[in-house]
Amino acid sequence: MILPLSYFLLTAALLFSIGLAMVIVKRNAIVVLMGVELMLNAANLNLVAFSRFDPSLTGQFFGLFVIIVAAAEVSVALAIVLQVFRHFNTVQIDEVQSMQEK
Repeated sequence: MILPLSYFLLTAALLFSIGLAMVIVKRNAIVVLMGVELMLNAANLNLVAFSRFDPSLTGQFFGLFVIIVAAAEVSVALAIVLQVFRHFNTVQIDEVQSMQEK
């Protein structure tokens, strides 16, 4: 049974919308990073879904590239969040006003 492309696009749009809402509404840095990851996964789902209907594997290679970039992004972002937590003792974005010493 082959699912139509619209199911994949609807699921990706839903994932992207949830991720965007998390980035806009939440003030915890970890939750914002999770929202960014959801948006990247939605883009991956679109790439793989479109490549399913294309005989070349270009979309799947782009999907693999996005996964690699997302892994690098999350490692760098978590390192930054850890340093901010060590400096300010919080991961709330609103409470981090400046990067100067207290």
